[in-house]
Amino acid sequence: MAISGKQLINGLWVQGEAGQYQAINPATAAAIEPVMSYASKVQVAAAVAAAEAAAPIFAATSLAQRAAFLNSCADEIMALGDELLDRLSQETGYPKARAEGERARTCNQLRLFASTILKGEYLNIRIDTALPDRQPLPRPDIRFTNQPIGPVVVFGASNFPLAFSVAGGDTAAALAAGCPVLVKGHNSHPGTCELVAQALAKAVQKAALPGGVFSLIMGSGREVGSELVLAPAVKAVGFTGSQAGGMALFHLANNRPEPIPVFAEMGSVNPVVLLPQALAQNAEAVATGFVGSLTLGVGQFCVNPGVVIALQGPELDQFCRAAATALAKVPAGVMLNEGIAAAYHKGTAHLAGQAGVELVAAGEAIGGKAGFCSQAQLFKVQAQAFLANPHLQEEVFGHASVLVVCQDKAELLQVVSSLRGQLTGTIQAAPDELAAYPELVQQLRQKVGRLVVNNYPTGVEVCDAMMHGGPFPAATDARFTSVGTASIARFVRPICFQNYPAALLPAELQNSNPWQLPRLINGVKTTAAVEA
Repeated sequence: MAISGKQLINGLWVQGEAGQYQAINPATAAAIEPVMSYASKVQVAAAVAAAEAAAPIFAATSLAQRAAFLNSCADEIMALGDELLDRLSQETGYPKARAEGERARTCNQLRLFASTILKGEYLNIRIDTALPDRQPLPRPDIRFTNQPIGPVVVFGASNFPLAFSVAGGDTAAALAAGCPVLVKGHNSHPGTCELVAQALAKAVQKAALPGGVFSLIMGSGREVGSELVLAPAVKAVGFTGSQAGGMALFHLANNRPEPIPVFAEMGSVNPVVLLPQALAQNAEAVATGFVGSLTLGVGQFCVNPGVVIALQGPELDQFCRAAATALAKVPAGVMLNEGIAAAYHKGTAHLAGQAGVELVAAGEAIGGKAGFCSQAQLFKVQAQAFLANPHLQEEVFGHASVLVVCQDKAELLQVVSSLRGQLTGTIQAAPDELAAYPELVQQLRQKVGRLVVNNYPTGVEVCDAMMHGGPFPAATDARFTSVGTASIARFVRPICFQNYPAALLPAELQNSNPWQLPRLINGVKTTAAVEA
């Protein structure tokens, strides 16, 4: 399928009216054909109007219709074949195997949402039938369900051009909920964005849905993004990226005449706590696993382990030697774009210049490599210096980490207590060792969205039980996940029908239960019909 550089608005591909640009290959720093276009304010408004018009029609589709549509989206993405994989690799520097893995993740989560909504549990259906003879007052018939929140704006992420982008988790969850989606594509991989949008546009057509169910808009993040978030018809925003970007959108949305939720996942330093017995028993394996997690994907993951916390001693010295040996074998990596590479170099230079911080290990040097490359780095600092300097808690996006050395258990707990909200917290512990650190576990439970033991935070499984979020500033709302089937809860809202005519009730609330969904009827979970 040819890449046109156009915008997808109301089912039609139209040339952007606000300028042109080209994607850049981060491995070579060369421009990639073709020339792409930016949408104008008028075009953004047209896309929003189409989504608003499509919203009630899409919301009225059955669960089976919506599930078939999601499966069709996955089918059409797979049908793009190697063209999608090749373009993704050109625009990101990712090897083909990584591109294949991310494509599988993207399609699998679309199919997972399809099967999830057919079960209907996300609707949280509750029915309390009328009690006309109740004393001292009768009870009316009351029925509760979740309904789509309305048009959703999704901002594509730089580091996951498929799984957190055009047809990624936010889009899949919103479409599953019955919400039209307006994607603001990421300018680092516009060709990838367009190819995936072409696939979704085909699925929209095959399902005979309105064109406004899905739109792709490209343009300046600040200008086009602001226009989308401020549009009155938009009812929610999904974002994965920097804290600065997420908070800018959050403030925009909350200052609207009608404030709307911004579900922003903004990254974190994802602390890894190394307990002494774990290191004494297997320091080399722990170090090797840590370096593998740190350098996976050139460290360009929001769950990259950016801070390591451990007690001083010979076990930690052994860990440091093993980590230095493993890190020295890691080649310089290609970063996603010039801005990310520049921020990484600035961030690591800033770390190196902080009082008490020393570089203790590094990967292979960049040398004469072309493109936007970086070197993996591990720094070390004493706990008191870390506690005195909040800059050391700032995320450096990429394969860099800071080892915080603590004198004793009390100091280790003090360091953990000082941390801000995180996506993940990891503990490496020997068998039975965790039981001796109940305060550590409780502190991390208050700080993180996912607590990992004897594993590493990279590799966010898409499943029913996943939580990918956390207390601020990891995310703007710690009650929700942006990965897994529970993420659909962001894009629905409750509605209650009281004394409503039975014949006009939504299908899931009708007495006969035509979709055979689980429902809480007068306090009992059942799929049975309501006796008239």
